[in-house]
Amino acid sequence: MASAREMRLRIRSVKNISQVTRALEAVSASKVRKAVAAVQATRAYATKAWQVLMHIAGQPGRATLHPLLTARTEVRNVLVVLVSGDRGLAGAYNTNVIRFATQHFAKSAANVSYIAVGRKGRDMLFRRRKQVAAEFSALPAAPSYADVSAIGRLAVEDFLKGVADEVWLVYTDFITMSKQEPVVRKLLPLDMETHERVADFEHTHLSAAYIYEPEEREILDTIIPRFTALQVYQAILESQASEHAARMVAMRNATDNAIELVDHLQLVYNKARQQTITNDLLDIAGGAEALARTME
Repeated sequence: MASAREMRLRIRSVKNISQVTRALEAVSASKVRKAVAAVQATRAYATKAWQVLMHIAGQPGRATLHPLLTARTEVRNVLVVLVSGDRGLAGAYNTNVIRFATQHFAKSAANVSYIAVGRKGRDMLFRRRKQVAAEFSALPAAPSYADVSAIGRLAVEDFLKGVADEVWLVYTDFITMSKQEPVVRKLLPLDMETHERVADFEHTHLSAAYIYEPEEREILDTIIPRFTALQVYQAILESQASEHAARMVAMRNATDNAIELVDHLQLVYNKARQQTITNDLLDIAGGAEALARTME
């Protein structure tokens, strides 16, 4: 059994750790409220933009409307935009989304490359010897569209240049504070069956055709790339809210575990201290008895 001094040091160490995890939980709770507010503020617009894209993709002669609507006859190269976090201490958040992405594309016959958004995803992809075409890390805590629009533009440019025949987006969808799920969505070419949120809209609205004024190609050249980049921006907001929620839950669990461990160590410390006192009393009693015998 460890000595009483060693147990005091362990208890002090665990208490210090619990203070750190409690502080991290409070910080994450503050950040997750702001992140959820940002998600909710932009989700309606992003969903409507996706509906417009789906409507455009359902137009007659979609293959001739715009290159971003044209499916390639042979898919040789696939580009995956993978959104993860820059920091750890978020439970299984980063591991889940990266494992989900790699398993989803593991059996793909095409050459798969990644645009890693987040340092954790980049590092894990490198460790797994995956091909990383580009990486974006150290994003602002509250990113604006301008901060992340380069990611969407890069994906669009690679598709238009023929570097990628398909572009997919993998991120973590924020559902509730305790539930976040990895999601894969096909960005390019636009697919009619890639997003469940617009299923009702597609069913009831896609029978009508758009009339474009003044120039169809000019409007589509602006709308489609911008709205595609907007989907990446919304995915990053969803992922940040999911990351903060996962970190808050992980730090809360760590704090609870630390409190339980302190209670256990305190019990062990009391036993060690009691054993020390008992030994001292036995030594005193033994010494007193020996002294009494010598004086007889």
